[in-house]
Amino acid sequence: MADDNRLLRRVVYAVAGIVFNKLYFPATDPVVSTLLAYTTFAVGFVARPLGGVIFGHFGDRIGRKSMLILTLMIMGVATFLIGLVPTYAQIGIWAPILLLILRILQGIGLGGEWGGAVLMTYEYAKPENRGLYASFPQIGLAIGLCLASGIVALLSYSLTDAQFLAWGWRVAFILSFVLVLVGLYIRLNIMETPEFAKIKSKGAEVKVPFTAMITNYPKEVLAGMGARYIDGVFFNIFGVYSISFLTSQLKIPRTEALLGVCAAALIMCLFIPFFGNISDKIGRTKTYAWGSLITGLSALPAFWIWINMPGSPFMVWAALIIPFGILYASIYGPEAALFCDLFKPEVRYTGISFVYQFSGIFASGLTPIIATALVQAYAPNGGWAVAGYCVFAGIVSSLSALWIASLAKQRAVR
Repeated sequence: MADDNRLLRRVVYAVAGIVFNKLYFPATDPVVSTLLAYTTFAVGFVARPLGGVIFGHFGDRIGRKSMLILTLMIMGVATFLIGLVPTYAQIGIWAPILLLILRILQGIGLGGEWGGAVLMTYEYAKPENRGLYASFPQIGLAIGLCLASGIVALLSYSLTDAQFLAWGWRVAFILSFVLVLVGLYIRLNIMETPEFAKIKSKGAEVKVPFTAMITNYPKEVLAGMGARYIDGVFFNIFGVYSISFLTSQLKIPRTEALLGVCAAALIMCLFIPFFGNISDKIGRTKTYAWGSLITGLSALPAFWIWINMPGSPFMVWAALIIPFGILYASIYGPEAALFCDLFKPEVRYTGISFVYQFSGIFASGLTPIIATALVQAYAPNGGWAVAGYCVFAGIVSSLSALWIASLAKQRAVR
């Protein structure tokens, strides 16, 4: 089952740093405008834990399927409406306020959606195939990023800058409603997972899943959030911030940068299930620990190429595709099953939603802001500072994955 809401979300990221800073945040300093734009979208990440707790609670109490339908509608309608919000020049301060409100609704919807989408595959699969099956919803991120960046690149290439800023970027948001209808059809025709159905039939639901999660799994929650760090940082550097860095810092054409991200996302679609399957063969934590370390380190040669060879489209694309399209999949593929393994079914929806979404505030929401600030603070060597931040995140996540392995051994002994 495709992760439809995440596909919609990619539309937002593809234009956040190149459109909204110009249309919704008036400032004479383009850096300030960009930071304001990224801050607005970071607020959505703050709203996600709230969505994770709310929908996780009802997902563990009522069922996975009903929460998937509700979150799809919230996220889909909010994304569609963003495409209709007037600019600051048209309605003044209400423009960024409306954008902020819709972004919060996106965050709440997405906060509960990811956990449900993952559980519908993980809990249907046999134990020996859960890494592979749980990786399938993760492909939704890559497909969405590919479509979003591809559509925006096509519009950017076909239209003048004035046309693109005036109305072209809105097309991707408005068209996203088609995905809502497709996703709604899919979700209305799936059954509840066998594991949760068994809990429901026995009346074994936990009264307050969040309290049970905090009480019984405190170390697992912390270890999971640490493991999530490289995912959020690396995706937002290479999938989001790279577009702004390549176009504004290195003066690479916008269409070329967008197509590079699109190509990386397309290749990622193949490698996400590949590494999900690998995690079933050699172990989840081993795959994730090595993947985190190697992925984080890959930022160093990537930024070296971007800084020293901006005139070579082939090398610029290679520096995107290899780290982002291939190596990043080594963590994103097995990640869903890694987090699901941390919790028992009674609190699993709440547990994985909270771990993924709360850590996203720091790992994902703040990363474009941090990257922009690092580039400015360490100019003209800001790119190296951003690469160093990726390496740091990779080390933290690798150690956290090893901690998860240790916790699993302790549980097995009990």
